[in-house]
Amino acid sequence: MASEESGVVVPRNFRLLEELERGEKGIGDGTVSYGMDDADDIYMCSWTGTIIGPQNTVHEGRIYQLKLFCDKDYPDKPPAVRFQTRINMTCVNQETGMVEPGLFPMLANWQREYTMEDILMTLKKEMSAPQNRKLHQPPEGSDDQRMEQKDLAQRCAIL
Repeated sequence: MASEESGVVVPRNFRLLEELERGEKGIGDGTVSYGMDDADDIYMCSWTGTIIGPQNTVHEGRIYQLKLFCDKDYPDKPPAVRFQTRINMTCVNQETGMVEPGLFPMLANWQREYTMEDILMTLKKEMSAPQNRKLHQPPEGSDDQRMEQKDLAQRCAIL
């Protein structure tokens, strides 16, 4: 974000509005997208991301749904990221679908200028990494509603 590069700290909601606008316009080749779960969420906490698996991997053609939760400290702290679609990746907890910050360097070494788009693009790139590109995957259609909409709304209301 250009305004942050100049030393000006953009307030959380302005930053999220910028990300929403960018997400609605579409990203790159269309294999990654994101947007808000609920347009009425004034705190802009709950987001949904989609990644279409990269070519020449076991993920090719698969559509992965993710939830991103931006609490009151975003963008100073990273969002919580959880795969709704079951996936086998070295940085994803198989029980919960959570992307483990300690196993995913972007979250572990979070910087304020990183965005949800950066997270999704980096996860897509990670799918192509040697340790993930050939991992056996759960059958398609084995989506798991690990974090229901109401759970996210309750978490957001606590903020």
